[in-house]
Amino acid sequence: MQIFLILGLLASGLIAGSYIGALTYRLPRRMSIAKGRSICDFCKKKISWYDNIPVISYIILGGKCRLCKKSILLRYPAVEIATALLFILTGFTVKFSFLPFYLIIISGLVAIFVIDLEESIIPDSIVFFLYGLTLLFLIFMRPESIYINMLTGFFAGLFFLLIHLITLRRGMGLGDVKFALLGGTLLGFPNTLVFLFLSFLTGAGVGIILILTKRAKFGKPIPFGPYLVFGVTVALLFGDYLLKRWLL
Repeated sequence: MQIFLILGLLASGLIAGSYIGALTYRLPRRMSIAKGRSICDFCKKKISWYDNIPVISYIILGGKCRLCKKSILLRYPAVEIATALLFILTGFTVKFSFLPFYLIIISGLVAIFVIDLEESIIPDSIVFFLYGLTLLFLIFMRPESIYINMLTGFFAGLFFLLIHLITLRRGMGLGDVKFALLGGTLLGFPNTLVFLFLSFLTGAGVGIILILTKRAKFGKPIPFGPYLVFGVTVALLFGDYLLKRWLL
């Protein structure tokens, strides 16, 4: 039975990853995701369906466009593989009845990670979609938690907003504030503490490494969204376990 679950999660993760790859390229460029086949980033020719099979087509084509022979951006198979692995991990971490909701959340988090990493923006459309979905999930599946989760989200967003104002917008963007609202509402208390701790810890650690290796300059803004996504994802899947380990 488990092998079928793994295969199902693998296939759905690769398909979702393929969609996310297109979404994260088109959304910041205000291109429609609802219509039109994928095109090569270089020759702009439409990609045939048999050349657009997640990961498999990339391997068969040797990582190059069939028409112009330019290298296909590694971002596409990387997003597909990462999404598939997260789907499998999620499938063995959460209750089966909650799985569809969690897989949509994970997909949205991957999209936010990629877009903020590449474009330094956290799209409101994705954040508010996930926030609305989270509220519906709480109302129908966990009504006993909705008030504490909404209150936690409010205080998480307020905390980030204060940082945004105190640092005169240099320490935190409004996109981060909205994401904190989502993260806090999704996780509730005390898992939001895990989310915040991991986000700031990894953000500071990676920031120091980038500065020391001269890949970033001190005082120059570094996208914080990827670290927020990392913190939320870990807290979502392993928050209860980490809290037990830390409190012992």
